[in-house]
Amino acid sequence: MHIMEGYLPLSHAVGWTVVSAPFVIHGIKRLQHKVREKPETKILLGVAGAFAFVLSALKLPSVTGSCSHPTGTGLGAVLFGPTSMSVLGMVVLLFQALLLAHGGITTLGANTFSMAIVGPFAAFAVYRSGLKIGLPVGISIFLAATLGDLMTYMTTSVQLALAFPDPVGGFAGALLKFSAIFAVTQIPLAVSEGLLTALVFSTIRKYNARELQELNVIGKEL
Repeated sequence: MHIMEGYLPLSHAVGWTVVSAPFVIHGIKRLQHKVREKPETKILLGVAGAFAFVLSALKLPSVTGSCSHPTGTGLGAVLFGPTSMSVLGMVVLLFQALLLAHGGITTLGANTFSMAIVGPFAAFAVYRSGLKIGLPVGISIFLAATLGDLMTYMTTSVQLALAFPDPVGGFAGALLKFSAIFAVTQIPLAVSEGLLTALVFSTIRKYNARELQELNVIGKEL
């Protein structure tokens, strides 16, 4: 991630765009509703979008046609829900493709699915599960951002393995190779992202506790 412009076969590029579209459309409706209901959340939306843009713009070479970096989408997923983050993530990816030549337009659907859909859904599920079993908010945030990051890269590995199966091992062989190459750089990056996200969330919580309560991110007793 990001998969570069023109790297995926056309059928795969179109397919991932079709799969991603319903999530983004639903996310747009969710965001519009949230902004109308609570206009003050625009600042937090800006913070979540900027956080994802900056972190996901940090590129480390990982494998031909791709690169490795933090994603930054766990924060927005926890604050606004995974479908809302799908919109912010897609916008981030679009601007990076146009302004930084990071990713591409034809691969926007595939990159959106891995970074802006699977990652945020995983992060949101981990965060809510952590709270449900009684984990502290900070630990839940850390685990959410870390595992959301890793799930993004596992999804990218699946996408690349589907597009370029190994001549001998097929899909399974290609998946093993892609995921192994990503894991070398991604595990420490994911842990670092988890720690940074927990720190940023702690700062937001300190100054915006009321907004977090209204968004049902934290309870009034926390």
